[in-house]
Amino acid sequence: MTDSYSQKPSKWFWIISVIALLWNAVGVFQYLIKAYNTEGFRSQYTAEQLEIIANSPAWATAAFAIGVFGGLIASGFLLMRRKLATIFYVFSLTGIIIQVYHNHFVIDSSEIMGNSAAYFSGTIVVIALLLLYFSIFATKKQWIR
Repeated sequence: MTDSYSQKPSKWFWIISVIALLWNAVGVFQYLIKAYNTEGFRSQYTAEQLEIIANSPAWATAAFAIGVFGGLIASGFLLMRRKLATIFYVFSLTGIIIQVYHNHFVIDSSEIMGNSAAYFSGTIVVIALLLLYFSIFATKKQWIR
């Protein structure tokens, strides 16, 4: 009988998995401070920006939640060496893409928040794609099942 965990992950698997968990935990934190409209959150934006954020449609807020919570759950599954990580990274990426669509095509966040908003959004999409690829790679290497 072959153990599906026959391939022991390398150290960098664990390093990437922990970094992924921390990265997505920061995303969840950002979502929560926005959802609870904390003073720390409000202090980051102008009154005009806060008004635009407050008037975001529910689907954009839901996409944000799916993106960050999906990524956090996926990272947890990655650490537990479960293939469900890939499915949740797909959910996360989908939420991120929908949120980026809202931020850059519905409200044009680059005009409101500056060009750094576009760069940061691009970075988030790239990291989400890399984490999805990493989970697929780990499955092929039989590091997760």
